[in-house]
Amino acid sequence: MTLRPALFLDRDGTLIVDTDFVRTPGEVVLLPGAADAVARANAAGWLTVVITNQSGIARGILSEADYQVVARELERQLKEQRAHLDLQLHCPHLPAISGPCECRKPGLKLYREAISRLGIDPLQSWFIGDRLRDLAPARALGGRALHVLTGTRTEDVAITEAGFVQVADLSAGVQRALSRR
Repeated sequence: MTLRPALFLDRDGTLIVDTDFVRTPGEVVLLPGAADAVARANAAGWLTVVITNQSGIARGILSEADYQVVARELERQLKEQRAHLDLQLHCPHLPAISGPCECRKPGLKLYREAISRLGIDPLQSWFIGDRLRDLAPARALGGRALHVLTGTRTEDVAITEAGFVQVADLSAGVQRALSRR
């Protein structure tokens, strides 16, 4: 099996507007240029995978069914713009409520699952997100990471101190990843 490169994308603040807990399809708002960026990755033969923490499920703010409806709406909006995700995986836990887990970012369980299911080469892959926890798995798995400035920026200093490159948005991140393959 030939392994393929992938973009591991955070959801809230990277692909869609981060409104804390997205519960309904009407709250799914793609960030400017996000669908085009995913479409460019699709056209270049890269796999696109969303890995997202959804602690609102553990908190009782949204249900698993709510999450699935929102995930389908994200897919629908991307499809309207000729883009698609190859896989969406989420962690529904919050350690303070549900106890420790291995799937909550920066944990590697969901990344390893995607790598196994889709035949991804992590060494050729990029990890793009708006928080340190979205980027840290790149170091553990041998990939490269980019910090987008479209989400919450409370961790900018820590991300810069950790040596991660910052880009304006997902579009700039995908351009950089595709040009450095």
